[in-house]
Amino acid sequence: MSEPVTSGFRPGRRRVAITGVGVVSSCGVGRDAFWAGLHQPASGAQRDVTGWDPEPYFASPKEARRADRFQQFALAAAAEAWAHAGAPADAAGPMAGTWISSGVGGIGSYETQVEVLLNRGARRVSPFTVPMLMGNAAGAAVSMRYGLQGPCENTATACAAGTHSIGNGARMIMDGRCDLVLAGSAEAASTPTGVAAFTNMTALTSSGHSTPFGAERDGFVISEGAAVLVLEAWDVAVARGATILAEVLGSASTADAHHITAPAPGGAGAIRCMRAALSDAGIGPADIAQINAHGTSTPLNDAAEATACVEVFGQPGPPVTSIKGVTGHSLGAAGSLEAVSVVLSILHTSIPPTMGTVALDPQLPAIDLVLGAARPWTPGPVISNSFGFGGHNGSVIIGPA
Repeated sequence: MSEPVTSGFRPGRRRVAITGVGVVSSCGVGRDAFWAGLHQPASGAQRDVTGWDPEPYFASPKEARRADRFQQFALAAAAEAWAHAGAPADAAGPMAGTWISSGVGGIGSYETQVEVLLNRGARRVSPFTVPMLMGNAAGAAVSMRYGLQGPCENTATACAAGTHSIGNGARMIMDGRCDLVLAGSAEAASTPTGVAAFTNMTALTSSGHSTPFGAERDGFVISEGAAVLVLEAWDVAVARGATILAEVLGSASTADAHHITAPAPGGAGAIRCMRAALSDAGIGPADIAQINAHGTSTPLNDAAEATACVEVFGQPGPPVTSIKGVTGHSLGAAGSLEAVSVVLSILHTSIPPTMGTVALDPQLPAIDLVLGAARPWTPGPVISNSFGFGGHNGSVIIGPA
């Protein structure tokens, strides 16, 4: 175990470097395609990863078939992140951990096997059903793939799961439990049952458009995907000569304790979460240079988040963007995808626009929403927000290396 390093912001705890990222998204597979996709218009009421071929990420076609789609996505994202970080094989072992989450898990496999049960009988149900549908399947598969023998955990906090995964993974390094953590999340819930359930609760758009913070927003566009980040103790990354892309400065988690789907009035839980993340990072509101919003394109969420951002950061505050105008809402995968977009925004010194939105809803507080085209910027600390059904709030702060 390496010696703790004093953080520039939080004396006495280890700094957390980001050394690799990997992405599977409806707007691009791989970080370069993903970044390019964030700058292109997208349409459709369901945004899936098209043309997906899992076999390159498995030893055999049979092995691929025994993994649910969300697990396949996670392994693909992890493979890219691991290679991007320089394949730090020496870091594997008991001080290397995994925190790969999902909001829904293997719903596709569950649906398929229920059909088998009803149509062909109990004896034809696959013995691999439980390993395919369990929410920890992706994390388990990643840990086995890379020999990560430390903690292997996951978070099931709906649409906040991805952000919580990064915060929790970073915490294991800060506290000295791990030297390296593969953190992220994956989701593949665009199944007939998943789409019907979200449609019938009127969460999905009826227009087929995602327009975060726009006046015409009427619900989210469901999507799927995965993202994984390689987190390392700063001193360990430096010692092995890794390229440090960015730094996890702090994070927070709160509960609205209000309603199973609707946010707390005035974004009260989001306000507490963002302020707690700032405190954890040891910085103030004026230090934040960008807000990567949850921005789902639903009437209540966007109104609550805009109100919360103005309460915490003032008006107009730092630039705000939501990538869900392109990616749609990938539920538990969303926070991890957005964290990767933050890292890429830092590396490209550019903020991607809130695609799909023409103008800020005049009924919302006047946040500085990035519209139309990418905005050049000087990188600084970025706060990325996720808010999930059940009243789960997550914020993570990522800064330049």
